[in-house]
Amino acid sequence: MTRVGVRGLKDHLSAYLKRAGDGERIVVTDRGEPLAVLTPIEESDEARWGWNLVRERVASWSGGKPRGSARAAVLKGGKTTAEMVLEDRR
Repeated sequence: MTRVGVRGLKDHLSAYLKRAGDGERIVVTDRGEPLAVLTPIEESDEARWGWNLVRERVASWSGGKPRGSARAAVLKGGKTTAEMVLEDRR
């Protein structure tokens, strides 16, 4: 596992982030004492599936928060999701 001081991390942040993204674990130290660990993000199966849809251009994402659909979802029974949630809360 690679060790890097806070100053070295600041000076070469992009390089260390790339290494972490490639799967390397990096221990960040402050005056020689371990402070934090940079690790790659472990994606869930759902996230991997979603990113595959974006890569295949089946879906798109601009980086912002998802907006609601123009049409409300209607489930079995002809009720909207909101109506079903309110009914379930009673």
